[in-house]
Amino acid sequence: MKELSIVLIGDFDPTVPAHQGIPLSVDIAAEDLKLKVTATWLGTDKVQDTDLSQFDGIWCVPKTPYVDPEGALRAIRYARENLVPFLGTCGGFQHVVVEYARNVIGWSDAAHGESQPDAKRQVISPLSCALVETTEKINLFAQSQLASIYGSLTIQEGYRCRYGLNTAFREALLQGPLVASADDDTTEIRAVELTIHPFFIATLFQPERAALSDKRSPLIAAFVNACAQNQGL
Repeated sequence: MKELSIVLIGDFDPTVPAHQGIPLSVDIAAEDLKLKVTATWLGTDKVQDTDLSQFDGIWCVPKTPYVDPEGALRAIRYARENLVPFLGTCGGFQHVVVEYARNVIGWSDAAHGESQPDAKRQVISPLSCALVETTEKINLFAQSQLASIYGSLTIQEGYRCRYGLNTAFREALLQGPLVASADDDTTEIRAVELTIHPFFIATLFQPERAALSDKRSPLIAAFVNACAQNQGL
């Protein structure tokens, strides 16, 4: 059986529903795609000492604040610059925005409001309405990679999140190649993707939660498939 190696960037906590769902969701996708996939947890404080080139895909997972936010940012930058298939969910989404703001836009002071509440340029700030243990309707943008993956313009997904993209910086940040690919009825952004990358998608929602109800996630299947294509399988 073909084998893949995916690294899960985050600080594992067995009590977190998303962390419970991640290995299940990977196993479901692997079985459907007839692949053998090893998903390895890597704490954010271990990224600096790890050779990320050994992995076929990088998934930056929920639960913030991270032990070492800079470690998460380092992994995201590696995936972005080296065209490694990347998925970011919840905290991963938030840190994708920070990494892009700092290293592509050039805002060295770009900050996450949860860990730097006094920062002047909080590109990630409190949501207008917290999304904690809730399932909501999400609008996928036509022509986006995300809409193609789901085969629909409207989906339902679960959340546990209090922070998202600060709308004050939306226009400056999402002119491309990083673009918005989903919002909801509040018009706040719920997903972004990188148009010059084979697979670089980050969502504020947590598609891994579907596995907790024995459901398949089109997004996670697409991510695992992109990892296989990256390895030439």
